[in-house]
Amino acid sequence: MARTRSLFEEVDTARKSAATPGGLSGSPRGSRARVRGWLMALFALVTLMIAVGGLTRLTDSGLSITVWAPLSGAIPPLSAEAWEAEFDAYRAIPEYQLQNRGMSMAEFKVIYWWEWGHRQLGRVIGLVWAIGFAALWATKSIPPGWTGRLLLLGALGGLQGAIGWWMVSSGLAPGMLDVASYRLAIHLGLAFFILALIAWFIFKLGRDEVDLMQARRDGDRRLKGMSTGLLHLSFVQILVGALVAGIDAGRSYIDWPLMAGQVIPPTFWVADLGLRNLFENAATVQFIHRMLGYLLLAFAIGVWVVGRKSSRRATRTAFHAVLGVMVAQAALGIITLVNAAPWYLAIAHQFTAVILIVLVLRARFLSIYPLAQSVRA
Repeated sequence: MARTRSLFEEVDTARKSAATPGGLSGSPRGSRARVRGWLMALFALVTLMIAVGGLTRLTDSGLSITVWAPLSGAIPPLSAEAWEAEFDAYRAIPEYQLQNRGMSMAEFKVIYWWEWGHRQLGRVIGLVWAIGFAALWATKSIPPGWTGRLLLLGALGGLQGAIGWWMVSSGLAPGMLDVASYRLAIHLGLAFFILALIAWFIFKLGRDEVDLMQARRDGDRRLKGMSTGLLHLSFVQILVGALVAGIDAGRSYIDWPLMAGQVIPPTFWVADLGLRNLFENAATVQFIHRMLGYLLLAFAIGVWVVGRKSSRRATRTAFHAVLGVMVAQAALGIITLVNAAPWYLAIAHQFTAVILIVLVLRARFLSIYPLAQSVRA
């Protein structure tokens, strides 16, 4: 029971210590910036990985290394005998026997170095993650609540390596000249998911927890929902684009806006293929990619109409950027198609998809956590 104080009793007037800055987050000053810088390096490497992976596919180099050796595979052939052994392994697979028979050693080395570089870059990304995480953990620079998120990135990176081999192994099976398109779509889809997750973490670490908590109260729920839908639809379109790439569907039916002079191409559905039409029929896959593209563009315009009315200038600008790149991506897709998807246009189309996903994420982030602005603004 509390003691009753006398009316004239003096109270303790000793000065209390000031609140510790950053007490809410409990993390050392500058730790969010250090983690954010490390994630930016990972973001750049994953973006480069997506580009190199696309070029590896476009140069038909993905099946040149026929084994999965995460550690020993980091060392390329260093002697004539080692090169012959690698070439002999490649000669044993269907791609060589049915498509590249008679290839010279010099030609083999070109595709080998593409695939080796692709895998080596994956190893570099793994090392950057592992070394960076260990250093941040040892110096207690990981903000509270972020350890699990950063470990998740490492786990997804390891899963991506396993899925990469699962994809390659499908192309080594009898009668196969390329990897299975659905496995390619899963591999590329996971790469974009990892990239998007890193980008989201970068956005969140760019502002402190107190700022984010206060900003969330002013978030626009309608814009959040619409931008989330736009993000999901964009991701589905990327997966379908991977199916197009996997079977070179972009190099058939190169007229536009029709396909072989018709709205629906004559070979849209081959009865013998059944549901495999969705993965193996170039007409079906390209038609779906086109229709999704039109739907995505129309939805993006609808989201922009709402976003441009936001009271926050930064949010409006973010949605302007999304629509601008969305229109550019649609135009680039058409240009790539009518030119039968040369490698430089195809890789530009894929890289623009990276930019688009990041911009959609940024617009969604600002819908949830709008930036403060002055009354005059």
